[in-house]
Amino acid sequence: MYSKYELLNLIKKCAAGLEYISEYSGRVIAWLVLIMMVLVSYDVAMRYIFRSGSITLQELEWHIFSMIFLLGAAYTFKHDDHVRLDLFYQSKYMNDLKRAWVNIIGGVFFLIPFCLLVIVSSWPFVSQSFIHMEGSPDPGGLPWRWLLKAAIPLGFILLILQGIADIFKNISRVLEKQE
Repeated sequence: MYSKYELLNLIKKCAAGLEYISEYSGRVIAWLVLIMMVLVSYDVAMRYIFRSGSITLQELEWHIFSMIFLLGAAYTFKHDDHVRLDLFYQSKYMNDLKRAWVNIIGGVFFLIPFCLLVIVSSWPFVSQSFIHMEGSPDPGGLPWRWLLKAAIPLGFILLILQGIADIFKNISRVLEKQE
């Protein structure tokens, strides 16, 4: 049996390990933002200066944006940068202990079940796309659309991991407040 101090230490280590995954994936995804900026600039120059567009380039921009959005969600959650309605959360009636409980309940009953729902419901969609080696229906479009679709469950797996880390951090806050 763990002592309260050992349990608190274990929870904090688990949270830190899970947050490392979010931090690392976010830093990798950040490079996609730079790549997308270069591609969009090139695409705009080609279309408006040289009157030459590319379906492949446009699809690549959409795919990269989708990857940034899906795979960057856990990093954004880790840094508490998601849009939130703070009507009650930031009110004077909510102290740190109540906020920790709101985060725990929200993570356990809303975030994780929603992420699991998306993962389970997207899996057949992704696997069918992979089996058929789905590509773009447009002439000159990108092949391997299944790769983009695989970012859906992967992004939500990363979000679940960060959600678990957040739950662990809030549990440690609750345990520390009880001392």
